[in-house]
Amino acid sequence: MSKDIQYRVTYMVYCVSAFAVHFGLSMKQAYSYLKRFKGIEFLDQFYNVEHLSSLEDAVSDLAIICHRNGGALT
Repeated sequence: MSKDIQYRVTYMVYCVSAFAVHFGLSMKQAYSYLKRFKGIEFLDQFYNVEHLSSLEDAVSDLAIICHRNGGALT
């Protein structure tokens, strides 16, 4: 596995974990929610920009993206 993919996966795991903690969800619930409402897709597509932001900003961005795609958590 390339270093870029390892970094992306590690970053996504951190973001899912932080999202889960922020919203009081399990990791599985957080991942399912982010997958359903395109948060995972957003993290992958905009990794180059998002990983430069704080984890708190990433969680906020994920909440906004998911809300725009039909999610109820804000």
